Amino acid sequence: MFTVRLLDDTIFQVGKILCVARNYRSHADEFGNKPPNEPVFFLKPASSIIGPRENAVIPPYSKLCHHEVELAVLIGKWGKNISVQQAMSHVAGYGVAIDLTLRDVQQRLKEQGLPWDQAKGFDTSCPLSDFVPASRISNPHELRLKLSVNEEIRQDGNTSEMIHDIPTLISAASAIFTLEKGDILLTGTPAGVGPVVQGDKICAEIEGVNWLNIGIQ
Repeated sequence: MFTVRLLDDTIFQVGKILCVARNYRSHADEFGNKPPNEPVFFLKPASSIIGPRENAVIPPYSKLCHHEVELAVLIGKWGKNISVQQAMSHVAGYGVAIDLTLRDVQQRLKEQGLPWDQAKGFDTSCPLSDFVPASRISNPHELRLKLSVNEEIRQDGNTSEMIHDIPTLISAASAIFTLEKGDILLTGTPAGVGPVVQGDKICAEIEGVNWLNIGIQ
């Protein structure tokens, strides 16, 4: 059983982790990709989670692992076909996530027209901070995201850059997947993603939310 914690000490059992592809135009541009017209989701299993100060392990079948800092949204109650107007009432909290991606594996599988779950959902691929209650964040669409590797800033963006905002993402996701208490939504990453290797130290922070330090093994 994999759990996450709100800073008020409420514990949530994690069901599924829904991730949004290309939700920052700057990130799509840096890979020469066109942002999709509507939210596109992929999944990570709960078994991919590690906590602050833990170590992520790059699988031996990859030689190119990238970091992606993201705002994580913790779902607090059940919902299906949630309207945009009601979406924010389903948010229990916000946290910091790092979506670790095996870029070489992803690209190889894409070129073959195959699913690329193993590039995104491997063990330790979803470092997560504790979550701050939603009531403490006045505007989740105006938050600065930063990520550094070995104290060198790699990513520095703002959630205001998201193409699809949080209510839109929750509504769209709930039309496909029933959302349950403890589900987590990763909302995309700004430009600046890049490689990490064994021995690197990653620090990710979202101002006003939380921070996350991990090592790479």
